[in-house]
Amino acid sequence: MRTLTILHLNSCPYCHMARRAVQELQAEDARFSAVPVRWIEENVQYAEAQAYPDYWYVPSLYLEGEKLYEASPRDRYEDIRSQVRRGLELACSD
Repeated sequence: MRTLTILHLNSCPYCHMARRAVQELQAEDARFSAVPVRWIEENVQYAEAQAYPDYWYVPSLYLEGEKLYEASPRDRYEDIRSQVRRGLELACSD
């Protein structure tokens, strides 16, 4: 099982959608509830966020250092949820 890392901002509405998607998906699927999710708040954990220099927007999802998704201002909840699902699925696969 691999760790899904999500860079976020506490004040970001898109990040709130990502957190909601993680919670819903983990409640719906036991496989996903076993995935460790590491949340890095870029204003609070600045040094840790610097390890991921290839993003502009949050939330941004990473799996083992590889960027899976970076939100954009036009994304809807369904888009974010779909990308969170993909990240959780990849984290479950071997």
